[in-house]
This record gives sequence, structure tokens and C-alpha cells, in this order.
Amino acid sequence: MRILITNDDGVFAPGIAALARGLLAAFDGEHELVVVAPLTDHSGASAAVGPVYERESIPFEEVEIPGLAPVPVYGIEGSPALAVILACIEGFGPRPDLVVSGINHGMNAGRSVLHSGTVGATLTAAQFGVRGLAVSITWGTDPVPWDTPVQLATGIVPVLATMAPATVLNLNVPAVPLDQLRGMRHGSVGTIGLIRSVRPERTPEPVAGPAVDRTGGAITLTLRGSAEAADRVAEQAELEPESDAALVADGWASLTPLAGVREDLSDRGTAALEAALATHLPA
Repeated sequence: MRILITNDDGVFAPGIAALARGLLAAFDGEHELVVVAPLTDHSGASAAVGPVYERESIPFEEVEIPGLAPVPVYGIEGSPALAVILACIEGFGPRPDLVVSGINHGMNAGRSVLHSGTVGATLTAAQFGVRGLAVSITWGTDPVPWDTPVQLATGIVPVLATMAPATVLNLNVPAVPLDQLRGMRHGSVGTIGLIRSVRPERTPEPVAGPAVDRTGGAITLTLRGSAEAADRVAEQAELEPESDAALVADGWASLTPLAGVREDLSDRGTAALEAALATHLPA
């Protein structure tokens, strides 16, 4: 089996190095590994590919990650989804059988799943019929216990390889040593996102030319996962029971099957389609 390893934090991020070294240690000689990831941070890129129509080619570099001498590693000038596309159309050798994306430093759960470049890479792989595993760990104090998600991922990969083509799993892990992890459970996708609140701050901004009233400023974000204990208690109370984020906050690893873009065949989608098709075109 050929396994593509990618991420959205960039090819030089510690999470992808930990993941690749872990997969190499677990499957060396059994599976073929290749790393293709962005040269720079593309966090929050979802499944975006960027302005490919304006470029005749996608530059890449061969790079080195300590401890991965036998594994080819490439950094591209593009997003994680683009890295997956290039790999799936055999830009870096044979097409992969499975994509493992991560380890993202920061949880990708709830509404954040839609915007995650880590998850977006695996959903892009699914469009090619390739199975995918997205792996993330919550923010925590150094040293980051990378081994915890690595051990879970290496256990999931052989199982995922037996699943139907285009199967995608999203793994979120609390930042605790493996012996402190409560276990792994199914977490449903919650409705809570990364941004907890915003505070707009407007300031006058002078402009050249005729007098014009114009204001600018900044919007300050309050993100979930702050270091303040009071915030953590309040945030946990907002989470839906058995959701991905709630399980992780309670010390469990959360595993969620995901599906990407597909036609909405529900009653809601059918009703919207029928109503829109019944409208009259302009004369």
C-alpha cells in the first residue's frame, strides 16, 4: 500500500514529522510512504487549491525531515488539497492508496471541520476514491505529546485500508500522554466553532482626495481553548454531549466518519430544487 502524508501547517511543522516518523516505524518495509505538503502554513485552507488557472506549473522542492531518510519528502507552493490532487494524478509517483493528514496542532472539530486544511486534504482524496485519515491534537503546554495521536493513527491505518474507497475518518486527540488518554469513541460533528466571540474596534481612517467619511479598524477574536480555567469551564458547558469537541474536552479521542461534497437528496434539497426549477426564466 502507498500512503501519502500531508498537512496544512507546512512540510517543516513538527506534527507532520512526528506522524511520518511514526508511520515509518510502524510500517517500514510493509507500506510505501511519501510526503507531499505545503512549503508554508496553509491552516484554514479547507479544500482550496488556489489560483491554478493563473499558473502554468506548481513549483516544488525536495526537502529533508530528520529521521525520514528513506522517505521522499516534497514541499509544494500550494495548499494541502492541491498536494493531494497532484499526488493522485501521479505527479509524485504512483497514485496513493491512502492519505494521512496531520498531525495538526489544534483541534479540528465541530464547524471548524468545514474550514480545516487538514480535513480538506482527506476530503479531496475522497473525490479520487482514496481513503483518508485526518489527525489533530488540541493545543497544550510543551512538550506536545505527539506520540499519542501517532499511536492511534498507526492503529487506525490498517483498519481504514480495508474500508470502502473514499472512506474518510477525522481523529481529534487531547494533548495528554497516551497513558492518560481515556480511550477513543465516536464523536458526532458538533455545532460549535473555533471562534467563540468577536469584538469590533472601529477607528477613523483618513483618505486622500475629497472629504469622505470612512472608517476602518479591527475585529478582535476570542478563540476556544484559551489557557484560562474559567474559560475552559464555560466552553465545555456549551458543547453538545457526545460531540467531537465534548469528548476531547473530557479526555477522550474522538473519531468521526466524514463525507465531502455530494448531492443533497434529502427532503430539504428536493424541495429547494423543485421550487427553484419551477421559477420562470427572464423573458
